[in-house]
Amino acid sequence: MRFICTTFFVFQFLALFSQNLYFPPVSGTQWDTLSPASLGWCVPRVDSLTEFLRRNNTKGCIILKDGKIAYERYFGTFTVDSAWYWASAGKTLAATLVGIAQQEGRLSIFDTTSKYLGAGWTSLPRSKEDLITIRHQLTMTTGFDERVADLNCKVDTCLKYRSDAGTRWYYHNAPYLLLHDVLEQATGQTINTYTFQKVMQPTGLRGLWASDGVFYSTTRSFARFGLLMLNRGKWNNTVVLSDTNYFREMTTPSQTLNQSYGYLWWLNGQPSYQLPLVPLVIQGKLISTAPNEVICGLGKNDQKLYVWPQQNLVVVRLGESAGGVNPALSSFDNQFWIQIMQLLCNVNASTTIQEQPLSIFPNPASQTIRFSSPISQMQMVDVHGKVVLQQQKETAELNIAHLQPGMYWIMGKSQGVWVKQKWLKQ
Repeated sequence: MRFICTTFFVFQFLALFSQNLYFPPVSGTQWDTLSPASLGWCVPRVDSLTEFLRRNNTKGCIILKDGKIAYERYFGTFTVDSAWYWASAGKTLAATLVGIAQQEGRLSIFDTTSKYLGAGWTSLPRSKEDLITIRHQLTMTTGFDERVADLNCKVDTCLKYRSDAGTRWYYHNAPYLLLHDVLEQATGQTINTYTFQKVMQPTGLRGLWASDGVFYSTTRSFARFGLLMLNRGKWNNTVVLSDTNYFREMTTPSQTLNQSYGYLWWLNGQPSYQLPLVPLVIQGKLISTAPNEVICGLGKNDQKLYVWPQQNLVVVRLGESAGGVNPALSSFDNQFWIQIMQLLCNVNASTTIQEQPLSIFPNPASQTIRFSSPISQMQMVDVHGKVVLQQQKETAELNIAHLQPGMYWIMGKSQGVWVKQKWLKQ
């Protein structure tokens, strides 16, 4: 239970920082700014970050420090007023709405889902269906069989039994989408109306849930939500989510099956994690180049929300995929955090992060590759951003005979710095 307690006390301690947060007015476009130079950040790295974002198909990016805008860039025809989808990063907003509904007494996360959707909402036997609670929907542990044609299908014939609720973690999207139906039944309002009343009005966030359960907003509105989460559910002096126990549970490990998952939030700094569509437990923290305390909203095609309470930092990235199709985590997360930490050069982090080249030989290779110096926390991704190999222990040689021919990237830690290099499998 060490990882749960550590995260809890971090949030308890970091709650003190919220007294110094700035909140933009609920109405209007005013938003105070800070220059990177005034923060002691590495100003020459601003252009490097911008070029990195441009090169990786970004549309909009904001970094908030203490609630004020320290970095904001838009690319192509995308502007401060342009809307984009959050994809699965919007799950974090839905989780917050569930917490609000619970504090109002409209539901309990320990209620059976059948209480709100009625008996027979799945194809499971009644005894198995009644094991599923709202909490199982929040934690991706409903036990539904993922071997169906469409993981977004909500009809009963698509919701088949694989295991008892709470015994298996799988990133199944249909139970999440059905949370919207639960909220509407519990509150007697559409999810857009409930979101407007409970989150948008007190914070100035503007956006819309589409019919497919995806939330759309501007980059700044996404950042407003991140700021609300940074302040643990309070917008300035207005309490939006008052249930502190729920907030803690939402942003700490919710079960032992996937230690890096809370209530629809991804959590860094945990001993292991599972990825969507990959039924394997991977040792090591979710984003090796990011600080342990970071909590994340991760969406398809690299929609990103990072909240780092220790530094009062919120980072938002919207845009096209940086490479490949990934439901949540991708190689972009590690690369992005290298750029962020290089910009925040005055920040004391748990690791020294410098982007350095890594010598790989032979290159191209067909059977084995060797490194100029041993690396640990190694991650290898293909050209689509898919993680094909990952290990924590230090190594100077890898057997790559089983990999398909093509280009790959390797990232890892060597002699105290983060290194990366591409290589070709013949």
